Amino acid sequence: MAGEIGYQKAQVPTWTNLATDADEANPDLAWPKSIDIFDRMRKEDSQVASVLRACTYPIRSASWMIDPAGAPDDVVEHIATDLGLPIKGRQDAAPLRTRDRFSWGEHLRLALLMLPFGHSVFEQVYRYDGRLQRLRKLAWRPPRTISEFVTAEDGGLVAIKQEPFKAGTKDIRIPVDRLAVYVKDREGANWIGQSVLRSAYKNWLLKDRELRAQALTIERNGLGVPVYIGAPPPATASVDETTAWHESQISTGLDIAKKFRAGEDAGASLPNGATLTLTGVTGDLPDTDKPIRYHDEQIARAVLAHFLNLGTETGSWALGSTFANFFTDSLNADAAYIRDITQQHVVEDLVDLNYGPAVPAPRIVFEPIGSEHPATAEAIKALIESGAIQRDDALEAHMRSTYSLPAKPRDGAGSTTQQEAAA
Repeated sequence: MAGEIGYQKAQVPTWTNLATDADEANPDLAWPKSIDIFDRMRKEDSQVASVLRACTYPIRSASWMIDPAGAPDDVVEHIATDLGLPIKGRQDAAPLRTRDRFSWGEHLRLALLMLPFGHSVFEQVYRYDGRLQRLRKLAWRPPRTISEFVTAEDGGLVAIKQEPFKAGTKDIRIPVDRLAVYVKDREGANWIGQSVLRSAYKNWLLKDRELRAQALTIERNGLGVPVYIGAPPPATASVDETTAWHESQISTGLDIAKKFRAGEDAGASLPNGATLTLTGVTGDLPDTDKPIRYHDEQIARAVLAHFLNLGTETGSWALGSTFANFFTDSLNADAAYIRDITQQHVVEDLVDLNYGPAVPAPRIVFEPIGSEHPATAEAIKALIESGAIQRDDALEAHMRSTYSLPAKPRDGAGSTTQQEAAA
């Protein structure tokens, strides 16, 4: 069959094509300006920071492992060792030294930066140990350093370009076969992605303005405003003297009111007949708490994290399980996307590089978020009695640790044999 006839991106780069690819109508959020905006959002707003932690911590704390999936044992051992992940169904071995080795936890943390920024890019770096190419690291390429995503007509990524790291040098071009790129909700040739904070931007912006207005309202009206009423002029004063008197009182009173401060030595000296009072606001101040709470709710809703507001701003905890199900489904979808990209551009690249494309590759898997079952004593008892699992030293050690029981003593160190226990 013939190749593609249509295209996803025009070959000639124009501002119109770039705007179409990014699909961003707000000039303040057009890439790369969007990087600074989303960085401010995640660092300056407590609700945004809470939402991002809720989206990333469960994925980072999930159980990740290597599933052999029918691959040869040496290939499985190679991949598991390079990624620093346990092998599914096998007893954990002694942990490897971590210095100058790839860290899956650190990689996962940086990969999840695709959520606030829309993309997270890594360069594959290998070392040759004399027999095999080993994964040394997946080097993160910060969004601020990327100057261009080079794409083909079909929308596929060709390379990225980075800004020169020192004056007088050229842009750094990294081809796609050296990259692992995580993109949130990519459409067509838009490798910039879509930040999860994009739909919350308007609420964040309005909330920021209202917080400033609220602080100003408290500062201006919390203790009242000093008001100075000048003393009347002498009864014998002429018209000119009366005018000069009033101007003098206005100037003196304004200076006293501006310098008025609370404290142990605070005070004011006034002429006979003058008064100085603290005047509060008459009527009710505008309620700024309600719109701020509303914007917090919308920021959480943007990532399906409704439960962050339950029991405080809105709703009840009875709805928590329903909202949490939608949220954990979204977390599992993000984790599955990271798994698939890592599988395709890290694991299979390693297998192809060392063993050839015909060799089966093991798979990265994770324990679905929200599917954990607590290992209670009753559950373990039921599993043993049904024959699903067997009691062994590893299981006993785990249960002793779970219930904070003392470790099983070694033979000859105060241990009790079964015959002695029966006697």
